[in-house]
Amino acid sequence: MRTLHHHPLHPLSRVARVMLAEKGLPFDTVIEKPWERREDFLMLNPAGEPPVLVEEDGTVVAGGMPVLEYLEEAYPDVALMPREVAARAEVRRIVDWFTRTFDREVTENLVGEKLIKRLSGQGHPYAPAIRAGLANIQYHMEYIAFLSERRPWLAGSSFTVADIAAAAALSCVDYVDNVPWDKVPEAKDWYARIKSRPSFRGLLTDSIPGCPPPRHYADLDF
Repeated sequence: MRTLHHHPLHPLSRVARVMLAEKGLPFDTVIEKPWERREDFLMLNPAGEPPVLVEEDGTVVAGGMPVLEYLEEAYPDVALMPREVAARAEVRRIVDWFTRTFDREVTENLVGEKLIKRLSGQGHPYAPAIRAGLANIQYHMEYIAFLSERRPWLAGSSFTVADIAAAAALSCVDYVDNVPWDKVPEAKDWYARIKSRPSFRGLLTDSIPGCPPPRHYADLDF
């Protein structure tokens, strides 16, 4: 069986899970805690970061962006990238926004400080980082609203990996109840459409022992 090594609250791991589900590819999962630097996992990816995809034939694809690109190229029947070169560039730009900028400005400051530090025993949350994350998420939400008001989906006319990357990032922050949904209804409406997709529902069943998500987290109607 195809196996995905992931962490439940790692955004790129979540993107990989949704892509696999969208493409109808069955897979098993192994939860990895990167801070433990498990030897067998390091043999798959010396960088020690999820996700890592192991195919049935033993092929190993390590790292977030390589896994995403591999899935799109190896299984193109359900396309999550447009055909046009300029449209593909726009998808990549938005994916980069949410897997790098959003991650640095929001996810690390909120999920990292409030939850990952606790799980990994790295000390107490750093209050200034949390305040920065709460301030930063507002303009990211407004940008999602800006895009969703002008396009059917974030990158254009079709659902793509850009929507998956943005929704995966937001879902991690929503797990710690720090998304200001009511302040940006356009972004909330877009996320509700993603939330209702069967491929996304697996993420909504995640629950970290001792750190459950808020009640609305898995509610398709918020």
